[in-house]
Amino acid sequence: MSKGHAKHQERHHGLSQFGKDLVRRCGSKCELCEDHGVKLGVYEVPPIEADPNYDHCIMICETCQGQLDRPKTIDPTYWRFLATSMWSTVVPVKVISVAMLLHLAKQHPWAGELLEQVYMEEEERAWSEEVELF
Repeated sequence: MSKGHAKHQERHHGLSQFGKDLVRRCGSKCELCEDHGVKLGVYEVPPIEADPNYDHCIMICETCQGQLDRPKTIDPTYWRFLATSMWSTVVPVKVISVAMLLHLAKQHPWAGELLEQVYMEEEERAWSEEVELF
């Protein structure tokens, strides 16, 4: 087994340790789009630290994951739910929501309008500006 594969497996195992707590927190629904009854997975909100960090993890559905992983597949109308998720009390959900709005606002006025409404603590705003989605 290669070193890269071993590191990936180790990280995956570390993230899986958060599984029960994340599922309990999210109520078995996507923390971004709130879809339920679908397969959920752990998503680490960038920047990713050396060791898995619960405070950087959210549970999201395969649709959200797929669009975050493959920026060319982004459907801006799908992300309209950011109007709700940007108000989340779960900091990494709020941060990734605002980061996506910052990305979408470059071409979609509705995203810019939402950004004008959002309230964030200074550390949340700094984190959202650090996030490099694509």
